[in-house]
Amino acid sequence: MSATSRFRELVERSAILPAMGGYDALSARLVEQAGGEVVYMSGSSVSTSVHGYPDVGLTTMTEMVERARQMAGAVDVPVFCDADTGYGNPINVRRTVEEYESAGVAGIHLEDQSFPKKCGHFDDKSVVPTEEMAQKLRAAVDARDDDDFVIIARTDARAVHGFEDAVERSHEYVDAGADVVFFEAPTSEEELRRVGDEFDDVPLLANMTEGGQTPLFTAEEFEEFGFDIVIYPATGFKAAAKAMKTVYEEIAETGTQAEVMDLLVEW
Repeated sequence: MSATSRFRELVERSAILPAMGGYDALSARLVEQAGGEVVYMSGSSVSTSVHGYPDVGLTTMTEMVERARQMAGAVDVPVFCDADTGYGNPINVRRTVEEYESAGVAGIHLEDQSFPKKCGHFDDKSVVPTEEMAQKLRAAVDARDDDDFVIIARTDARAVHGFEDAVERSHEYVDAGADVVFFEAPTSEEELRRVGDEFDDVPLLANMTEGGQTPLFTAEEFEEFGFDIVIYPATGFKAAAKAMKTVYEEIAETGTQAEVMDLLVEW
């Protein structure tokens, strides 16, 4: 079974699909070794690892696709990826889909933020008009060679124009051909349940990012709310960064790694 067919099958099954986030080939393999059925390529983690800065739209499409290609080539499970805003207008979106598809990934998500975009849980975002995003989604659907390549539509409108606008946009995005709705940054269990009820016939993706606008829930709770996928985009990256910080500070202070050996993996 192809990676795209497998991913679509996992998205459409009744059980929730937890998707741990990676940012390079090694982290992708660790997700797979931990039992992950898919790997999610986190745009925030890739951006921070490439540039050393927060997720504020600095990473280019070619940088993201190259990282996606490395990750997809390192594992046997499907990889799906953050594709930000599509990196331009609908023509750019066509190329974005073609490049990601040729990299061997199983799907992407596109968001309706204005450029330069930000992490979906940062303040002071803006979004493009609904029809502009719908045009991008129609271009994305038309550009894919494999009908099983999953197109996920993310709306960031909840934090900009409110809950109802985000719901209306999401319906428009489904009409434009999106396979999955990614309703970013609901702020409560009540909102999550309302999203689940509103889109009970469309696969839904939830974002479990630490310190974000959405409270922490378990995968089983998201399934009960009506969601189909839950991503943990930067948890592994943050854990790795904390461990590196601790080890580097210990060596700088003491001149030896002897007291932090428990933080090191044994190859």
